[in-house]
Amino acid sequence: MATIINMPRLSDTMEEGVVASWLKNVGDSIEEGDILAEIETDKATMEFESFHEGVLLHIGVQEGESAPVDTLLAIIGEKGEDISALLNGGTAAATIEEAPKAEAVVNEQVAVKSEAVAMPAGVVVINMPRLSDTMEEGTVASWLKSVGDTIEEGDILAEIETDKATMEFESFNEGVLLHIGVQEGEAAPVDTLLAIIGKEGTNVATVLAALGSENTTSSVKTAEKAIQKEEAPKEEIKVAATETVTTTTSGGRIFASPLAKKIAKDKGIKLTAIKGSGENGRIVKKDVENYTPAAVKVEAPVSNSSATASNFAIAGEENTSEVKNSQMRKAIAKALKNSKFDAPHFYLNIEVDMDNAMASRKIINAVPDTKVSFNDMVVKACAMALKKHPNVNTSWTDNTTLFHSHIHIGVAVAVDEGLVVPVVKHTDALSLTQIGASVRDLAGKARNKKISPTEMQGSTFTVSNLGMFGIESFTSIINQPNSAILSVGAIVQKPVVKDGQIVVGNTMKLTLACDHRTVDGAVGAQFLQTLKTFVENPVTMLA
Repeated sequence: MATIINMPRLSDTMEEGVVASWLKNVGDSIEEGDILAEIETDKATMEFESFHEGVLLHIGVQEGESAPVDTLLAIIGEKGEDISALLNGGTAAATIEEAPKAEAVVNEQVAVKSEAVAMPAGVVVINMPRLSDTMEEGTVASWLKSVGDTIEEGDILAEIETDKATMEFESFNEGVLLHIGVQEGEAAPVDTLLAIIGKEGTNVATVLAALGSENTTSSVKTAEKAIQKEEAPKEEIKVAATETVTTTTSGGRIFASPLAKKIAKDKGIKLTAIKGSGENGRIVKKDVENYTPAAVKVEAPVSNSSATASNFAIAGEENTSEVKNSQMRKAIAKALKNSKFDAPHFYLNIEVDMDNAMASRKIINAVPDTKVSFNDMVVKACAMALKKHPNVNTSWTDNTTLFHSHIHIGVAVAVDEGLVVPVVKHTDALSLTQIGASVRDLAGKARNKKISPTEMQGSTFTVSNLGMFGIESFTSIINQPNSAILSVGAIVQKPVVKDGQIVVGNTMKLTLACDHRTVDGAVGAQFLQTLKTFVENPVTMLA
């Protein structure tokens, strides 16, 4: 049976896509997981893979052409299969593949799986969206709407934690929120049931039955609870679902959003100390992030089984706390493990004279409204060195080595939950001040969890700097699919030999980790020599 593949919604704001290139031709055999095409969205050009196997029978959108989301992109089926009815508008003989997207509108008379249950009219099933290209599951940090609430197009439904950031997820439909499928703090795979929107009074049990849940009995019970919740006064529901109530010693109540509560807990801040700026004094995310504690007297630590590792136990007592791994932490762990064990790393070290760099930076920063860091100088030097040594600006695949003509440098940034790598695009074409402004902007977004997935994609080389922590030398794990990563240490003042004399000098150690599949030892060494020349003579980077 032929499968119709529609133009997928590859970003939450995508309305149409452009086929940048087809990687398969009509007549080619397709395996599940094969990359069919590269599709340009409103945010990035992304690979689109097949979730079916068969033969590519028809291409509906040619290279360079655009098409709205959910229109015919391609057809996969059996070799020689007649698809004329499908091309003429028929759908009876085909299975329509719902490619990854944020929401799927379900037609009134759809019979799902083996259940002969009709879907009520006007129902919109919202699946867990794929908010980044590497996202496999998402965690609902907070629901901003409750069951029974009226939803308008563009309303923010929830804040969803991906493997890269916590992002707002908006509705593309209007109606009443009938059902929530993933509770706050829970995780669910991409494309599984997140919520249901429809007309007021819709029987949710019927909707869940029509969706063909694996455990029908459980689903019906869940639906019955949801219906009962709908019948409760709307204001009560809103307090129960979207506000965290804390009772103070005086008997008063403090209202805070779940995300604000989570951030406050992570930072060890008491909600009673924060003044809310939301409706009716409700504490929201920005209130916690902007909170500056006043000076308080030191109290003895209190044992708390739910506390973080900063708590102290009574002498002789053993205490272990569990902290659930975030989506970001799990993604970082997976990527680093894959890189460390897949790529054969080797390391090269070099020491750089920073006297000229320090003098040059002082002159540059004397110019009004100009701010350049030593890290900016290193990033710029790396970009220029990569132009001279293209073998380092590569990526390994099983069949080919990719040589990138563009230079996009990732800059590692530490955040509360781990490490993210914002990408400065076309770094070689930027000035030192432009690089500095870009890095500060991206780093700020990353720390505030406001950075978009596209701003962390596409790097061809990475720089990691721990010099500000006094670390003189270290080695990094390669940020795949890059072939190398540079570790930058602190500037150290020490005796050095210049012109046969021992003098006080300033030096900095650089360590280059290379993937030996693409970068040989001599190539890495030559790259470091060129990099050293640029860093030690900043004037050469201004030419």
